[in-house]
Formats: sequence, structure tokens, C-alpha cells
Amino acid sequence: MIGSGESFGEMLAHAWHILPFALLFALPVVLLGVLALYLLRRGSLASTMTILVLIPVLATLTAVLGISGFMFTPALTTMTLVCLLVALVTVPPALALGRAIARRSVWEREARERERAAEASRRELVAWISHDLRSPLAGIQAMAEAVADGVVAEPIEVTGYARRISGETTRLSGMVGDLFELSRITAGALRLTMASVPLRDVVSDAVAAQAPLAEQKRVRMIEYADVWPVVSGSDPELARIVRNLVSNAVRHTPPDGTVAVQIGIDGGEALLAVDDGCGGIPDDEIGRVFDVAFRGTRARTPERGGLASGGGLGLAIAKGLVEAHRGRIGVRNHGPGCRFEVRLPLAMP
Repeated sequence: MIGSGESFGEMLAHAWHILPFALLFALPVVLLGVLALYLLRRGSLASTMTILVLIPVLATLTAVLGISGFMFTPALTTMTLVCLLVALVTVPPALALGRAIARRSVWEREARERERAAEASRRELVAWISHDLRSPLAGIQAMAEAVADGVVAEPIEVTGYARRISGETTRLSGMVGDLFELSRITAGALRLTMASVPLRDVVSDAVAAQAPLAEQKRVRMIEYADVWPVVSGSDPELARIVRNLVSNAVRHTPPDGTVAVQIGIDGGEALLAVDDGCGGIPDDEIGRVFDVAFRGTRARTPERGGLASGGGLGLAIAKGLVEAHRGRIGVRNHGPGCRFEVRLPLAMP
């Protein structure tokens, strides 16, 4: 025991004498703590922080008890009580700090993953759009040069070339419009003018707009409803959602197939379901259907009749617009094809 009247040199001598015994008793606790940290290396950060706090406290308490020979004098009792109070004071903050750091680490990791996914999606979008824009532009240029150079001079041929140039221009305009709409959604610049919108009008207009394409492909279109709900939303954006889904269904349904649009109410929400005859989507691709520029044409029935495919943005835009309405959209294989389901909040009476 170090006396109160000892000199500094004598205290150092006593400390040097005590050091081996302190290490002898404290070292096993430290090693057990290191082993626990190793075993919990894949565990929660809160557990790691708790062990890191307990190791010095327990090592100190063990060393003090061992050196004193477990003779509980008033000084030893006070020291033991102090160590226990230190543990009680430090462990709860360590748990809270560990949870806070863990949440922040998880958030930062998810943020990095989202940023990497967004960057990969942007690169993929640029690649897809660059290819899709180049094709109609090359056709327009070739046809315009043929007309300008007099290669095509017959009025009927010139009219045909003009019609094809107009069609390619319309296609380009649609792609540029899709890009603008998608940029508004991803940038958070989309502003909705909410109102009570009858789904009957929206669905009827979308089906009527796609009727010429369906007739050209010999695809039968049907719509049916148990009830016609009224939803809370923005009319132009809701029309865009239905139009994109129906157009996608018609485009991927083979000739003599059927596209069915079903309307109803399910669980306090308006339900819009679009069934097609695409042949189904593989399980490894169905989770990417709503990704920007994803088409999955290998998994679906090939298009026939020379109909141009879209730019791979329609479903991504539909998903963004549905979520802007605080709704949900999903897809699953159903019957001879797949079913896209949209759930939207009903309008307040």
C-alpha cells in the first residue's frame, strides 16, 4: 500500500513493483475483450462501442481487486464502487453513440449506393438515348439528301419520303419530351395541380389514343370495371401514366393478343391494372422493369410489323408520376404476360 507521506521516488518504486501484478490481472480481461471484439466484428456498432468502454473499466477493477487480494477495505470498496459507477455512466452513452454512428454509417453507405446506381443509370441512359437518337436522325438525313439531290423525284415517292420524315420527327419529339419529363421528375421540379379526377375519363381517353396502334398490330383491347373510382391527382400526369402503361402493353403484345385494362377499388385505394400478352418477364429482370432505359426485349415477345420501340423511358416516367401522386406501382407475371398494377389514393368525398 502506498503511504501518504512517501516521496515521489518511493511512489514510483511502488508503482514499478505493482505493475507486473496489475498487468497479470488486467491482461486476461483485455484479451477476452479483444476476442469478443473479434467474434462480434460483423455485429452491430453499438455492441462494439459497449465492449470498448467496458474493457478498460473491467481491466482496472480486476487489477485493483487482484492486487488487493480481495481484501475489501474501505478504500477498496470505494474504488470498486467508483468503477461500477463509471461503467453505469459510460455504457449507456456508448450504446447511444454506437447506434447513432451505425445509423449514420448505414445512411452514408446507402447514399453512396444510390449515387452509384444513379450514375450507372445516367450512363446507361446516355448510351441508350444516343443510340436511339442516332437511328432516326440518320434516316431523316438520308431521306432529306435523297430528296435534295433529286434521287427521289417522283411526286409519290417524295410524298412517301416526306411522310416517313414526319414520322421519324414525331418519334424524336416524343423521345425529347420523355427526357424532359424524366428530368423534371428526377430533379424534383414536378409540380402537380391536384383535383378530383374520374379514372373513367382518363382510361377511356388513353385506350382510344392507343386504338390505332392496337388495330395496326391486330391486338384486341378491352376495359372493364366494377366501379369507376375518383382519385386525387393531376389530370395530365394521370393520363400520362395510363397512356404509358397501355402503350407499353400494346407494344409488347403479339398479334391476335389481348390487352385488358381493369379498374376498381382495393383496400381503400383506386386500382388500375393493365394486363398484356408479352410472354412474361424473367425473375432476374422483373425488378429492373422500371429502371431508366431498361427494355428487356430478349425476355418479351419480339415486336412485329416494323413498329418502333420506345426509348425505354415510359415505365420509369410512369413510376415517377405514380410516386409523385403518393401511389404505388408494381409488376408481376400474370397469365400469358404480365400485369402492371397502379394504386392511387381516392379523392376525399
